[in-house]
Amino acid sequence: MERPGPVQATHASVVVSATANETFGADATRTPADDSPDGLVYQVSLAAVLSAITLVTTLSNAFVIAVISQSRKLQTPANFLIASLAVTDLLVSILVMPICVLYTVTHAWSLGQVVCDIWLSSDITCCTASILHLCVIALDRYWAITDAVEYSKKRTPTRAAGMVATAWVIAISISLPPLFWRQVKAEEELTSCNVNTDHVFYTIYSTFGAFYIPTLLLIVLYGRIYVEARKIILKQSPKKAGGGVGGGVGAGGAGKRLTTAHLVNNSPGSVGSTSSSQCGTHSSDTGSLASEHLVKVTVSDALLEKKRISAARERKATKTLGIILGAYIVCWLPFFIYTLIVATCETCFYQELFDFFNWLGYLNSLINPVIYTMSNEDFKKAFHKLVRFRCCRA
Repeated sequence: MERPGPVQATHASVVVSATANETFGADATRTPADDSPDGLVYQVSLAAVLSAITLVTTLSNAFVIAVISQSRKLQTPANFLIASLAVTDLLVSILVMPICVLYTVTHAWSLGQVVCDIWLSSDITCCTASILHLCVIALDRYWAITDAVEYSKKRTPTRAAGMVATAWVIAISISLPPLFWRQVKAEEELTSCNVNTDHVFYTIYSTFGAFYIPTLLLIVLYGRIYVEARKIILKQSPKKAGGGVGGGVGAGGAGKRLTTAHLVNNSPGSVGSTSSSQCGTHSSDTGSLASEHLVKVTVSDALLEKKRISAARERKATKTLGIILGAYIVCWLPFFIYTLIVATCETCFYQELFDFFNWLGYLNSLINPVIYTMSNEDFKKAFHKLVRFRCCRA
């Protein structure tokens, strides 16, 4: 997320640079930081907080990558997408956030045109790629849950790599256009770094490509995933077995449950997880019972437990995806809404508010790895194992 140069807003994602900048125009410039003692304390405090966020973002994403690379159990196509998201967020924390700390604190650009171009391009490309990775992960999850049998055959590392490559191609296609018209002013002395442009088409193109279309896709996919996961959970949730002949046939008829049978004479019937069946000699003419024995069948809990575990996993995976979607919207929506407001109301722009929304968007790169590691037991176990291994070696 770039800064608004001349009253411009730049968004590390796409819209940031394009929308905000176009919105504000190229006349306004960032106000230099206050050199008073109070201003210096504020600068130091702000720099410390933003630097801490940057460092934690770097470490958390690096740990996710390390955990997946060190654990064979986690090296699946689905986790390959998560690792790719972590790489993208790691690039945000390395290429974008450190320079943004300096720019946010000083409110002045002193690194030259070349660094400005690289920074803006990295900002737009990496943040957009991070957002698109969420779409790719949601799409992968949607296919896996709606067409599990067929998609399991297609869910290969090659397919995952193709999905990741597509996300990066789209992100780069959004970040390239500003490079061409920024060169026009390359000879001028740079005091701010933003995408100075009045290209309305690019603003619409970048805004929708970087946020609105991906967000709409995420909401639709998550809605479908929730519905399908709900069906699976309800289908797999173990039902209480009823007594009588129907319960016995339903429990054992499929031949998939382990049972133990005991002959019980004069038993009144089965209760709870047991079912009864009647065996005897029936008269073909009168239908009267010649003899009767009640067999008590105890159904093993193995299959029921398996279904409970499967349903719990589906529920947890769906919940995790919902948390990720919610965090993404909370982090990025304010920035894009504010960008649209400023586009129609130049007097509504406040530098501090823009910086806050900008960094709130960057914060999404920190939240993503935290959500995945905290919600996945395999990740937590692999992470603890990796930490213990590193500590022992040290």
